[in-house]
Amino acid sequence: MACAEGGFAEEQFREACAELQQPALAGADWQRLVEASGITIYRLLDQPTGLYEYKVFGVLENCPPALLADVYMDLEYRKQWDQYVKELYEKDCDGQMVAYWEVKYPFPMCNRDYVYIRQRRDLDVEGRKIHVVLAKSISVPQFPEKSGVIRVKQYKQSLAIESDGKTGSKVFMCYFDNPGGQIPSWLINWAAKNGVPNFLKDTAKACQNYLKKA
Repeated sequence: MACAEGGFAEEQFREACAELQQPALAGADWQRLVEASGITIYRLLDQPTGLYEYKVFGVLENCPPALLADVYMDLEYRKQWDQYVKELYEKDCDGQMVAYWEVKYPFPMCNRDYVYIRQRRDLDVEGRKIHVVLAKSISVPQFPEKSGVIRVKQYKQSLAIESDGKTGSKVFMCYFDNPGGQIPSWLINWAAKNGVPNFLKDTAKACQNYLKKA
């Protein structure tokens, strides 16, 4: 599989586009977890970790797709609206832009941090304009682990967005995150079940304020 610029294969972008049109849930034990406020979540058990990978489908109203993609990519702006961000920025590591993200965890748990790459592509698929963002954790010497903060070494996310035909966005997201440490798997799974749709809703709200800010 040939990798495009940024460490992601062309096929990965196309797969996200395809899922936006038709969810790929066959051939694996995907379970429908919850459906609320126009968002449906499926999950698939990752046997080695006891954690779940999630697929999220839904519509975010009054949030145009290009704007949603811009807000998702704007790390500086995210520090304003995401209450869980302690530190978030990108820097050039040997010609590749790498993001660093430290997430606040409630006491007595340790904060987590992520080192990851991401890439956005705006694609035309048979006349449909689709914005795709891919992200995955990597390891680079420029970001050594910090004392008292647990490094998340298994993280991946894909996001595909297109118009819902009105003033909103049709969204597909696939997400897996293993925060490590001593947190019980049931607690991680509970947090993800609630956190993923809440994150999408918070992002949609941030879009409205982004318009005011512009």
